[in-house]
Amino acid sequence: MLWAIYLIDKPNSTALRAEHQAEHVAYLKKVDSQCFFTGPLQSDDAKETIGSLWVISANSRAEAQAFVDNEPFHRAGVFASERVTRVRKGHFHPELAG
Repeated sequence: MLWAIYLIDKPNSTALRAEHQAEHVAYLKKVDSQCFFTGPLQSDDAKETIGSLWVISANSRAEAQAFVDNEPFHRAGVFASERVTRVRKGHFHPELAG
């Protein structure tokens, strides 16, 4: 089953995010087989990262939460809020990503 994970950064967390970027990328490579989609959330003008959106495959809410709990940005305290919600695949048009 798919889980949407929506995370919003704490204010002024750009330096903390940069400090843990390499660990974050390594973690996503390690768990790549679970990742349906991952990407940074951006401000409207795309000048700053304001959070993360992950859609992952996990067998339960507990497994999806463990995915979040083990992620380096989360462990470092980058995020002010998180939301984990079960979702099912509907329309999918990867060609719209630019």
